[in-house]
Amino acid sequence: MKTEDKSRKWMWTFLATLVLLQMYFVWELLAVLVLFAVGFAAIAFVTGSLYMLHRGWALAVERVADSQHPVMVATRQGLDTIEDMVRRPFRRPGSAPAR
Repeated sequence: MKTEDKSRKWMWTFLATLVLLQMYFVWELLAVLVLFAVGFAAIAFVTGSLYMLHRGWALAVERVADSQHPVMVATRQGLDTIEDMVRRPFRRPGSAPAR
């Protein structure tokens, strides 16, 4: 009778150990899943933030470029003047070649 009780005790201990090991493995997998989910969410948040900053910046530049504010009008006129100066040749057509 005593050997049966010892055998049952060892059997239940062994089964409990197996169940606990399985539970440990499941908890480890869940922990890794949570870590990957947090990492993915962080990367998605950074990517989304950068995209929104880019779109906001593009919209702001577009609105400023279309603005009729006197400073913007003067800046556009200055840029047009500089572009005209750049397009002009350094020498007049028909002048003597440079030596």
